[in-house]
Amino acid sequence: MKDGINNSWKKVLHDEFDKPYFKELSNFVNEEYKNQVVFPPANKIFSAFNACPFEDVKVVIIGQDPYHGEGQANGMCFSVAKGLKIPPSLRNIYKELASDVKKEIPKHGDLSHWAAQGVLLLNATLTVRKSIPGSHQKKGWETFTDAVILRINEDKQNVIFLLWGAYAQNKGKIIDSSKHHILQSPHPSPFSAHRGFLGNKHFSKCNEFLKNYGMKGIDW
Repeated sequence: MKDGINNSWKKVLHDEFDKPYFKELSNFVNEEYKNQVVFPPANKIFSAFNACPFEDVKVVIIGQDPYHGEGQANGMCFSVAKGLKIPPSLRNIYKELASDVKKEIPKHGDLSHWAAQGVLLLNATLTVRKSIPGSHQKKGWETFTDAVILRINEDKQNVIFLLWGAYAQNKGKIIDSSKHHILQSPHPSPFSAHRGFLGNKHFSKCNEFLKNYGMKGIDW
């Protein structure tokens, strides 16, 4: 399974691939793809990493599970392929984006243009069985993505972490806030966006911090 991730991440995470948990995870995931309908497609499990090499990471957005509906998951959190209906949480992300940086709301949900600028769109769990949310949780993915966050935390400086919702905030507890900048708010889900996600101005704040660190802001 590790062959699907690009060389920059393979080098940084090489210790993880030899650990017992990752071998068990690989066996589980391979069996699931053989016997069940699993999302995203196997060749897109590591899309977030392949679209944003380690050395380019400037911003990290942490999600939870891939989308579990037909054709939605593309390996990047909150993102869906062009041509698909924009999911409710992403609609609220776009709504805040339009309010915050006065950007026209896109007509598609593909966020790969964010990734290409250094935004790692990291789900905590990288695979899921069709129509069964959470079905691949606690199989080892969370350990792997914790290792990803730790490597960024330890090996880089001045990364902006956008932690939306309690799950992302809990996962982000391992981030050293003296080295990096953390922006937190409620999740963009329709159930919670009105409690503080809408109006959080994270997109403009993120760019302000990047520019203060001498880096180019993200063209959201």
